[in-house]
Amino acid sequence: MKTSWRSASLVATAAGVMVFATACGSDNVTTPSSAAQNVGATAPAGIGSITNPSASTGAGNGYGADGSQASSSPAAVAPAGELTVASNPDLGKVLTDSSGLTLYRFDADTANPPKSNCDGDCATTWPPVPASDATAGAGIDKSLLGEVTRTDGTKQLTVGGWPVYRYAKDVNAGDVNGQGVGGKWFAAAPDGKKATLASLPGLSVRKDAKLGDIIVDKNGMTVYRFIKDKAWPKVVSNCTGDCLVKWPAVAEVASSDTKGIVKKGLMGFTRPDNGAKQQTVNCWPIYTFSGDSKAGDTNGQGVGGTWYAVSPEGKLVGAPS
Repeated sequence: MKTSWRSASLVATAAGVMVFATACGSDNVTTPSSAAQNVGATAPAGIGSITNPSASTGAGNGYGADGSQASSSPAAVAPAGELTVASNPDLGKVLTDSSGLTLYRFDADTANPPKSNCDGDCATTWPPVPASDATAGAGIDKSLLGEVTRTDGTKQLTVGGWPVYRYAKDVNAGDVNGQGVGGKWFAAAPDGKKATLASLPGLSVRKDAKLGDIIVDKNGMTVYRFIKDKAWPKVVSNCTGDCLVKWPAVAEVASSDTKGIVKKGLMGFTRPDNGAKQQTVNCWPIYTFSGDSKAGDTNGQGVGGTWYAVSPEGKLVGAPS
């Protein structure tokens, strides 16, 4: 008996649903009834539990000082000693002094030729590292070490041509409170470049001190889910327009470019509003947050009661039950 085109269409549709059901399963979390509106779409970027106020301080002066310093020259600073390489879970290899204090570089400086543009109050907040006794420890190419003469005549250490500094708010070895301050200050890598985890997979797992295991993207930025989205029977993103500006969609990632993520429901889908491919975990669309300024930030956690970090299984982390 010949099958009509209508019957064939029904059979194809049913088969497609079965394939999607197999991939996504039926154990997705139901959207809580408390999600009455798209709060995330109207919440200003940066609203939430901002945990590193120093990273946004000093937007006006560009170096993180609060403008209260009256000194026109920095106080005497400790010598650098033997430079070392520290491992930071969010930034990778970071350059430190002999005491383990992080060394930073300033985007307003230049490396070729080396020049420091941090003087006065800036140099009080960001003490220049003296060049006099600095030596290269393990993992540091001594040929990259140099010096630059500052406006006050002192010699400042350069690494890869970049003048390096400490940060006044770093107290303990391993502190990186200066990372991202004013959008111009960044921890230095052993070669003088900006420290980064650029070698991370497209998606991987980071252990957060408060949230536990959460998913991060290739830049180490926290990944979030929007509880008004849908995963079954069809993937639907309810974050559109201005919402996508505040919560950028994570682009599709190859399954082979992930580490520690549960493979079930790990796929991309085509957004109907702009045709872009967005990644899903356990079939739920995932996003980053424009209010996170650096790797490891979780400022999007709980915003509007609708946005939450994502576990390696694709579940909401820290959401009310």
